[in-house]
Formats: sequence, structure tokens, C-alpha cells
Amino acid sequence: MSSSPVTEAAQGETRSPTLTFRLGVWGAAIPLLFFVVWAITISVLGFATEIGLIMGALFGLTLGLFFCKSRWHAYAEGLFSGLTQPIGVVALIAWFYAGMFAQVLQTGGLVEGLIWLGSISNTTGGLFVGLAFLLAAVFSSAVGTGYGTVVAFCTFLYPAGIAVGGDPVMLFAAILSGAIFGDNLAPVSDTTIVSATTQDADVPGVVRSRFKYSIMAGIPTLILLVLFGGSDAELSGPEALAAMQANTDPQGLIMLAPFALVLVLALRGQHLLTSLTWGILTGCALMIATGLAAPSELLGVDANGDMTGALVRGVKGYLNMAVLILLIVGAAHLMTLGGTMERITELLMRWIKNSVRRAELAIWGLVAALNSAITINTAAEIAAAPFVRELGTRYRIHRYRRANMLDAVTSALGYIFPWGAPVLLGWATISSMQATYDWLPIVSPTSVFPFVFQGWLLLAIMLFAAITGWGRTFEDKDGNVMTKRPTD
Repeated sequence: MSSSPVTEAAQGETRSPTLTFRLGVWGAAIPLLFFVVWAITISVLGFATEIGLIMGALFGLTLGLFFCKSRWHAYAEGLFSGLTQPIGVVALIAWFYAGMFAQVLQTGGLVEGLIWLGSISNTTGGLFVGLAFLLAAVFSSAVGTGYGTVVAFCTFLYPAGIAVGGDPVMLFAAILSGAIFGDNLAPVSDTTIVSATTQDADVPGVVRSRFKYSIMAGIPTLILLVLFGGSDAELSGPEALAAMQANTDPQGLIMLAPFALVLVLALRGQHLLTSLTWGILTGCALMIATGLAAPSELLGVDANGDMTGALVRGVKGYLNMAVLILLIVGAAHLMTLGGTMERITELLMRWIKNSVRRAELAIWGLVAALNSAITINTAAEIAAAPFVRELGTRYRIHRYRRANMLDAVTSALGYIFPWGAPVLLGWATISSMQATYDWLPIVSPTSVFPFVFQGWLLLAIMLFAAITGWGRTFEDKDGNVMTKRPTD
């Protein structure tokens, strides 16, 4: 008979804290707790930014010094050892390459090429809304940025969809749903990279294992959007269609080639860095050879002597998040050194006992709670990841399964709530376009959130998976996949 996790911990798995804090083991949680409270506060006040989150992390780490009873030198060394963990370093390097790849595809006109497909489809009403979801899903899967997808498609495709009889609420929901699909599934997505690296999993394996969850949410989402996406409103169709066609270019579809190359290489087991390198080189070569972009648009120097271009923008776009993940990983490491992670896990295990189902429900609930409060989904995922890793490893839940639970809930909730950053970003983009199209209806964030079907369905699917055990796998001490929980 196998012993319970609580018994196993009592038999020697409990680690003695190497740092001591005022308030006991809970003092080590001060840096991360301060960050979470700070993030929630600035989100509620409406001025959450990446640099604002970085300041919260720095303030929290500084505050932790005053709760540390050990020598401050030991606290600093513990923090620095956390900052150098592969979990954070791998994620930020992957982000830089993914950012460059995304900017190459966008500079090459992939979004304009996809919009061209929409303009020649001759679809109207609900069919166009369904098409908008598919195009947004393809684009976000290619470039790995849900936020960029929301901005691009709200700018170009939203007016056209309204013009051909699409329901405004459903059209906005289709764009958000497509962004969720790619953010969750794309190998180059920031959330995919964070969910994989923080659970010590390889990105290709994670993507292959989560496809079934994404597609199970995607198919009914497409059906619902087609069925309910039509509108009887008569708006200024020709004007909007002409404006959309002015922003289309079928040449941009050539950028699907480097996207396909990266996808194939990644799914065949190549390291993400290798796949992205080939994608970047292929994309740049295609753009220069076909005249889609000049070399200076990829990498150049402006009049002030500063480097510019798609490659530079790709790296700059992730600099703040790279700093943030290192700081959060460092804060989480302090919790490990101070015994907080051990104590939280033990308290959860008193409820979970020997039930893997309860362990996964605890993971689902924890990730959902943090994403409900922190409006930038990647930041919420970074904050939740250490707890998911600690709890999941205790119950031998496979790293792919942990990464999928972490990413799916994060991607879903990040695009649902009215206070979420991408929802507000889309709403602001549509609102700003009324200066160009005065007939364009504005959809409020509170109106769209019940209809972001991809998000709600993905959230429900992962809850169903946690309750029923569908898709659950375990791993032994050597990392081998097992269908039953190991007893050793």
C-alpha cells in the first residue's frame, strides 16, 4: 500500500528553511504577496503597465529584506541564486527569439494577407464572424501574440465585418476567441513558453499534448459564432469594405511559409530556439527576395543613431516582461528557501490528502484566482507557476499536464473579464476608430465577456479534465510518462 503525500512529507521530504524570517515561514512570502496586492491594486485603478508591475516586484523584494532575520547578505545571495535559475533564463531568451519572429511576420504583411483572404471570401453575417475567428486564430498561432492579434484585427477586420452584416458583439468576441486560441496553442506564445519552462517541460511536447483541449473548445466556438454572428443592422458597407481592401495585400500570405516551417520543426522535436532561428532567417530572406521589406526595415539605424527595425522591436517588446519574470522567479525562490512553499503545499495537502483530482482542482482554482485579479495574463501565469510546479511534482502529475492546466486557464481568463488588458485594448482600439468611421458601433467590455466562447469553453474543459481525469498522465522519478500514479 502506498503512503499518502502527507505521510511521505513527514518521512523526510520536508526541507529545513535556509533563511529565517519574522512571521516565520510566512515572512518569506512577503515579496510575492506584496507584488500580487500591488498588481491587483494598479489593475483596479486602471493603470497597470509592465513597468508598474516591475516596480511592484522590486518594492516587494526590498520589503522582504526588513522581514528577514538572517543576514541580509544571505537574503541577497538567495535572491541572486533564484534570478539565475534556468526557469527564468530559458523563458526570456525564448521570448526574445519569439518576439523577433513575430515582428518579422508582421512586417512581412501576414495580417494584411489574411485580411485579403477575408475580403475575397464574399461571406457575410455570421459566416464572416466565423471567418474572423479562424483568421485571428491562424494569425495568433503564427506570431504568438494575442494582444497584437486583438489590435490588428480590431483595426482592420472589425469595420469590414460590421459592413457585411456581422453582429458587433459577436465579431469582437470572435477576435478575442481567436487570440485565445493562438495564445494558448502557439509554440512561440509567451504563455506557452512560460507554462512549459516553469514546469521543466519542452515546448513541442506541451503543444502536441494540448491540441486536443484547444480544438475541443475551438470547434463549438466556430459553430456558435456562425450561428449567432449575423446582424440585421444596415451600416455603411461600401465605405468599410473599400477601407479594408486598401489595407490588404495577398503577398503577405507568403509569410505563412516561415510560420509553417517553425511549426513543423518544433513539433518534430527541434528545440524552440532552433525552430525560431530558421523561421527568422527564412522570413527575412523571403521578405528581401520578394520586395516585401528592405533590409533596413529588418535592422537599421535611424537619424539619431539608434537601432531600429523588426528585429529590434521584437526584442524590445519583451524586455519588461523578461525583467518581471526574473524578479518573480527570484521571489518564488525566496519562498522555497524560507519554507513558505513547503508550508503552503502541506496545508493544501491536508485537504487534497491522496486525491490527485483535488490536487488538480487546487491548481485550477489557484491559477484562476490569480488571473482574475492580475490583468496581464503572463504576469499572473508567472506568479502561479511556482505553486503549480510544487503541488504537481508532489503528486507526480506529468509536466505536460501541469503546463496545460496553467496555460489554458491563464489564456482563457486573460481575454474574458471586462477588466482584462486585452479586452480593454480591443475596446480602446475600436473606440479610437470612430474618428475614421463615425458609424462604427462600439462594444463595451461588459457586453462582450459572456460571448468569448473559446475562453469559457477552454476553462470548462480544463475543469472537466480535473474532475474526471480525462487526459491525466503522471511521471516517474525519471520523467517517463505513466497512466497511473507511481507508488515509489
